Amino acid sequence: MTKSQRIVLASRPEAEAGPDNFRLEQADLPEPADGEVLLRTIWLSLDPYMRGRMSAAKSYAQPVEIGHVMEGQVVAEVMDSRAPGFDAGDIVLANSGWTGHAVETARTLRKLDPDLAPVSTALGVLGMPGHTAWVGVNDILRVRKGETIVIGAATGAVGGVAGQLAQRAGLRVIGIAGGAEKCAYAVEHLGYDVCIDHRGPDMAEELAAVTPQGVDCYYENVGGKVLEAVLPRMNEHGRIAICGMVAWYSAGGLQDAMPLPAVWRTILTHRLRVEGFLIFDHADRLEPFLKEVGPLVGSGDFHYRESVAEGLENAPEAFFEMLKGGNFGKQLVRVGPDP
Repeated sequence: MTKSQRIVLASRPEAEAGPDNFRLEQADLPEPADGEVLLRTIWLSLDPYMRGRMSAAKSYAQPVEIGHVMEGQVVAEVMDSRAPGFDAGDIVLANSGWTGHAVETARTLRKLDPDLAPVSTALGVLGMPGHTAWVGVNDILRVRKGETIVIGAATGAVGGVAGQLAQRAGLRVIGIAGGAEKCAYAVEHLGYDVCIDHRGPDMAEELAAVTPQGVDCYYENVGGKVLEAVLPRMNEHGRIAICGMVAWYSAGGLQDAMPLPAVWRTILTHRLRVEGFLIFDHADRLEPFLKEVGPLVGSGDFHYRESVAEGLENAPEAFFEMLKGGNFGKQLVRVGPDP
């Protein structure tokens, strides 16, 4: 038996979610059976979508059950294998969740090449967030050279990639982020033309001043006051890709949210195309994304940031800090040593 630490969902949030909704416990794992491997988690990914998995409300995916390991993607090392094609020491991408060790079916794993880029990037710039950014920019928004795009959460795991892709495609790129440090990073390292601090009192006025010709594309990661500032700036026949709405994941700000009739009227009168998308519907676009962005990351021509929390036991605190915008770039938890 292998003993493993794991974090399970202890209760459903009744109002504001918090670390008390989780529980750290130990579990015994069986030896892997035929076709299975034993994994040791190195990196755990924390992502905003996980907040929805804590709730029993109907959504596009089943919620995590009470007492079950919290859902999440990991980079892990194979410790023992009874599956052809996988050997001890291999590094893989898995969906093991918030746990130190796991036994997984080999067909659910993707082997990683540590020589191409740091393996942590498989959870960020070269993982689900980067893939999401690439699909949103290329397939949903279908950006065109010379257009103006606004990207919410501009330095986050998704926004940071989306901004660089839009800049490389020849757009004027406007970012919205939380704080002067993030805004400076967006301009100096990610290639944004302008970045506006959403914590400032005059965000909407600042956005209007830097978009005199309006906005053609909006990559929506945030909702809340950011959406309220961007929507009136949208040009006729503009496009909005809805990737997330982190401002509302914990039910904050709903009372004074922009009224639905005003949103609907703007979409109608501006003839906007608004499309929500979930990345698991676009698995066929993973290889083209990796083919384009992988070499850019490997050569250092593509920038990314990672926020790292140390130890599985600190995942809940890091998760809720991320939902408040406390992370800088991709939020990771270092669960074990990286070989």
